[in-house]
Amino acid sequence: MIFVYRKMLSARTKHVLHCTLLAFVIIVFGVISGGLRWSSDNQVNLNPWEVYGPIAALVLYFLRIVTFLSLPQVLFNFIGLTMYNAFPDKVILKGSPLLAPFICIRIVTRGDYPHLVKTNVNRNMNKCREAGLENFQIEVVSDKPIGLASHRRIRELVIPASYRTSTGALFKARALQYCLENSVNELADHDWIVHLDEETLLTENSVRGILNFVLDGKHQFGQGLITYANEDVVNWITTLADSFRVADDMGKLRFQFYMFHKPLFSMKGSYVVTQVGAERQVSFDNGLDGSVAEDCFFAMKAFTQGYTFNFVEGEMWEKSPFSLWDFVQQRKRWLQGILLVVHSKAIPIKNKILLGVSCYSWVTMPLSTSNVILASLCPITCPLIIDFLCAFIGAVNIYMYIFGVVKSFSLYRFGILRFLLCICGALSTIPFNILIENVAVIWGLFGKKHKFYVVNKEYRPPLTV
Repeated sequence: MIFVYRKMLSARTKHVLHCTLLAFVIIVFGVISGGLRWSSDNQVNLNPWEVYGPIAALVLYFLRIVTFLSLPQVLFNFIGLTMYNAFPDKVILKGSPLLAPFICIRIVTRGDYPHLVKTNVNRNMNKCREAGLENFQIEVVSDKPIGLASHRRIRELVIPASYRTSTGALFKARALQYCLENSVNELADHDWIVHLDEETLLTENSVRGILNFVLDGKHQFGQGLITYANEDVVNWITTLADSFRVADDMGKLRFQFYMFHKPLFSMKGSYVVTQVGAERQVSFDNGLDGSVAEDCFFAMKAFTQGYTFNFVEGEMWEKSPFSLWDFVQQRKRWLQGILLVVHSKAIPIKNKILLGVSCYSWVTMPLSTSNVILASLCPITCPLIIDFLCAFIGAVNIYMYIFGVVKSFSLYRFGILRFLLCICGALSTIPFNILIENVAVIWGLFGKKHKFYVVNKEYRPPLTV
């Protein structure tokens, strides 16, 4: 039955069903929340200025307006999820791998998990061969020796403890800049680098997507989709919460790169494809402000220098944080790093407007989420368009959890019942995710800014004796 179901649903059919479900969620949520109403019977008719007083009414309206800071990224997610096929077929090579330029798969690590790095280097090596990649090398850059086996396709770089960049860049930015130094770099300007984290796994689709991207050669930078629910799921709560990030890749990230070829909302630090000459020109030597969220700073700096970006087909695999502590620490670091980029004088305001709006929609999350309670306790009269847009923002954000599960979890692997349970589980994690994000915001705003917390990347199941 599952086999027949799989054969019947083409990529186009899945996309149509997904768009239909998205429209259904928007309509239902709009009706329930009052954002969609067919008459004025249910409209609040009180005068907030008289009932609550001028100051309280002003605060209530301000809190409602704060919600609209997230509207630009919600619109980008909505358009990206509907305009482009959300369930593309298997990536087809558009040229011979033999004609592809040299590709360096660069993995940056602190060296705390040598067994994980060795295992994933071997897995990624095999995946490259299976996909037909010929002209490549895997390079591991570490603060500590890993002890990789000697191989013509593997290069291990250990960063000297004495190494300093010209601007004092730290953490991952320091490691990435070390690779670009003239005395270390062995790549030509026309070669390409694929940046991975130590836990990132290639798939055949991602290797084909990378080959298509570098063979096309029109854009200097690219990024693709990462999913988090492959193989063994270590922490179901964090994995289901990360389903939102999957939808964000397929929505906002795809739309900004396919339509504008610019990192209007920045980009992530893994599954990044860069041309060597362009990367060296932009550089990761961006001081302390560019060291906490080095990926964001790099993307915005490349944007200001006129480089173009595109979306890379195919997905890669990663794991969500294994503990709730790592999860909140991860979010806190992201918030602090992006805030440093937004406030940096090195990035012109015109290039970071959307990033700034998006960042401050995150910073003001404790204020905007208060509307969930205040809307029922202290209702206010708003124009219909305001109520509808508030409902639209809420509905799209809720649907992104649903889509993230559909995209991450295989129906053929889990079965219909467990698949539906995963969707329900993702929806039930929304309050948890909101709580975590609020904690991360408050902690991030008042905590030490130039700090780089590294989450646990290696899971070793307990032994049973």
